[in-house]
Amino acid sequence: MRFPVVIVSRSCKVVHRLKQSPFLSPASALWRHESVSVLRDVSTDVRSHYITTPIFYVNAAPHLGHLYSAVMADCLHRYKLLQGFSSKFATGTDEHGLKIQQAAEAAGKDPLTFCTDVSERFKHLFSSCNISYTDYIRTTERRHRQAVEHFWSVLWNKGLIYKGHYEGWYSTQDESFLTPSQLGDAVDSSGNQIKVSLESGHKVEWMKEDNYMFRLSAFRSQLLDWLRGNPRAVQPECFHQLVLQWLQHDLPDLSVSRQSSRLQWGIPVPDDPEQTIYVWLDALVNYLTVAGYPHKHHQWWNMVHHIIGKDILKFHAIYWPAFLLGAGLPLPQTIHVHSHWTAEGKKMSKSLGNVVDPLQRSEMFTADGMRYFLLRQGVPDSDCDYTDLKVFKLLNAELADSLGGLLNRCTAPVLNPAQVYPSFCPQSFPREQGGRAVAEDYHMLDAVKNLPSVVERHYESMHAYKALEAIAACVRQTNGFVQRHAPWKLDKRDSAEQRWRDTIIHVSLECLRVYGTLLQPVVPEISNKLLSRLGVQPGERSWASLNFLPRYQGTDCPFEGRALGSDSGVLFSRLESPDADKHEPNKAKKAAKCK
Repeated sequence: MRFPVVIVSRSCKVVHRLKQSPFLSPASALWRHESVSVLRDVSTDVRSHYITTPIFYVNAAPHLGHLYSAVMADCLHRYKLLQGFSSKFATGTDEHGLKIQQAAEAAGKDPLTFCTDVSERFKHLFSSCNISYTDYIRTTERRHRQAVEHFWSVLWNKGLIYKGHYEGWYSTQDESFLTPSQLGDAVDSSGNQIKVSLESGHKVEWMKEDNYMFRLSAFRSQLLDWLRGNPRAVQPECFHQLVLQWLQHDLPDLSVSRQSSRLQWGIPVPDDPEQTIYVWLDALVNYLTVAGYPHKHHQWWNMVHHIIGKDILKFHAIYWPAFLLGAGLPLPQTIHVHSHWTAEGKKMSKSLGNVVDPLQRSEMFTADGMRYFLLRQGVPDSDCDYTDLKVFKLLNAELADSLGGLLNRCTAPVLNPAQVYPSFCPQSFPREQGGRAVAEDYHMLDAVKNLPSVVERHYESMHAYKALEAIAACVRQTNGFVQRHAPWKLDKRDSAEQRWRDTIIHVSLECLRVYGTLLQPVVPEISNKLLSRLGVQPGERSWASLNFLPRYQGTDCPFEGRALGSDSGVLFSRLESPDADKHEPNKAKKAAKCK
């Protein structure tokens, strides 16, 4: 989703042409009571969960940031399913607007065909990367048009939309109106002095037109109350504070339509075919469309969580909540914001030739590999840097060597010839130190026992990188446990040694079972392969089934003595270094000198 800044500044002239019916001031006590009452609905189904990505603008091919948003949402969706929630997960494409209209003309296609072609590229990327959305919404769908028209009518009937006259600066490329403070001076390719957007660098032009305005100015105090009363409404905290900072200033009313003579590719304003609903109001309503608005949205809308990039924060944390308050609808539970990705320290751009193709990289590093890298390295409150070498090093170290190596060790026929989940011996590993286990082993058990609650906390807060960091640390501890006791060196002919050997493997497999279960939201294919190798059935992979090392607690283990699953090969194949080809000539020269 890509949104223009559409505001009325002091330099703009607005002529109010209000409806004949009296306007109920939002400042009135009656209206305030109504708005507060819709913030939360007491009938909410607490076991429902609704997560959304932005809908992505179809002016260009999918990029790494799009995939990052989708993977973050998919991780939360899968995690909620593991916890037994009924979860809805929506993504899709934003297909209206002047820029799309112009791009379709340049491509020699009708707008809908143009949009469909690009939308299918997003679908293909998401399918390739195992994005398990339940709903894919396109703003050109009939169900969405009906939702937008109804939403507009609600705001109009409440007197929150009025007709005015706008004069100001406009960027066609950004599809946005800008104030003088958002502009800078520049020189075009012909040497002419021009005005440009300070944020995007795109040219702006002075424009005059009649359009419809939304009374955003009436909602500032309620937005402040909402954010101050819900400190986790916008996360991470730095973005919550940024929105509060924006709200320290007066909010101008917003333009919410364009003249149809300028913009045909969009949804017409109800009862006024000479005006087209502006692209970002149209786009924001997609979240309601998926929920079933206007008649069947109550189950899902009370539990909605948005995932967005930081560039569209203002539209989601100020404009969207104001629209919802105006329409008498609950506000989002949480708006999760993430930062951007750079490539080798530079902003990705076509001119620099450094745009990372997420589909090509998912084929190079596997879908699970890219998912793991993005969630392991992505830090929501700061920009993150991408290089192929970083992906190569991380995946080889943590997926191939550490996790894959541990599984291979503990299931290899040489160490586990019976290919079963071996027995646990309480005398070898007693609750109190005194058996064969040492202090570090008990520390490992404590870490793995507490790992689900640690991971749960970080998944809930959308800090997947912290969850994966904690899992990786425990995997290293388990590898240390196996290496420390070297079960391959124990004498099979000695019954006590054999019991200790079985206990080492049992504990290690239990650790692996926990890791495989917790990693399902991040790397579904790898987790399935790992759990299947351990003989863990599909119905035994939920959050409630974790129950780490029950034999150590004195209760039965359902896996003890069970046959392992079939060996389907290495868990994650080591990757070839992306710099390997660059180094080959040097190796050849050295070899030549040795002859």
